[in-house]
Amino acid sequence: MIDYIIGVADPKQWHSENLKLNKDHYASWLVHLGGARMITDIANDIGVGVHFNPFVSCNNKMFKYGVVRMHDLIQDILGWERFYLSGRLQKPVNILVDNLDVENVNTVNLKAATSAALLLLPSKFTEEDLYAKICSLSYMGDLRMLFAEDKNKVNKIVQGQYHLFEKMYKPSLEEYAAKNLLRFSSAGDKQVNIFQDCGLSAASTLVSSLPPSIRSEMGMKLGEKRILNDSGRVRQQVVIGSKEQAAECMKRLVRRKVMVSSTRQAIAGLLTAGAVHGVRYVANKMRKAWKSWV
Repeated sequence: MIDYIIGVADPKQWHSENLKLNKDHYASWLVHLGGARMITDIANDIGVGVHFNPFVSCNNKMFKYGVVRMHDLIQDILGWERFYLSGRLQKPVNILVDNLDVENVNTVNLKAATSAALLLLPSKFTEEDLYAKICSLSYMGDLRMLFAEDKNKVNKIVQGQYHLFEKMYKPSLEEYAAKNLLRFSSAGDKQVNIFQDCGLSAASTLVSSLPPSIRSEMGMKLGEKRILNDSGRVRQQVVIGSKEQAAECMKRLVRRKVMVSSTRQAIAGLLTAGAVHGVRYVANKMRKAWKSWV
């Protein structure tokens, strides 16, 4: 099933128009009892701001599409407020229409994902290890990974789209290499080994590139100090004792965000998909998970 994400200015208005054209995409009880208002209320109050219509058939292909307010999408990309769609955009996607230059905005998200993954990785690792760690960020704490997802999902995503990951993350890796935080060495099997500086200064640089919501929570747990940045302005810097301490703190915060968002979205999805589609969707997920385990 192909996934689409549609960013709109006003989800309620969009669903109101879509209900006139494609009401069969929605659960029947939503169409008759709630309409556009209930659809958006469930997405915002129970879910994480996204309404999905699954199992939509077009030209002999099956897909699902999610509708989100553009403002909420941008906030998640820049701040990891809910770390839901921002996590999806850390993996290769095909942007079809981009009126607000989301692809450029997403470079902030990609750099943050690179920084988070580097904090979690040792001093030496492969390029594939890096992409796998980046890909795994949005699954840490996702309860579906325990029973309703392919346990090899991360490796399959990375290995199946390796060259796209290379293209996406090349600017961030080059930037950190220029700052002497990373060093690259080609191995005999054409694999690239990466060596990183695990010192306190390097770890502080990585932490400074994490999204504001993560830095703020890390600051509350580890402490903060005021420093002058290059432009002479005062900013808050998280106080860390070691790279390992920063990594563990960040990992706990990201895992909690993912757990809360994935659970909320799963509940909202079951409510809005309808009984038949809901059971069908979960059954398909569990079938894939079972195959990966056996």
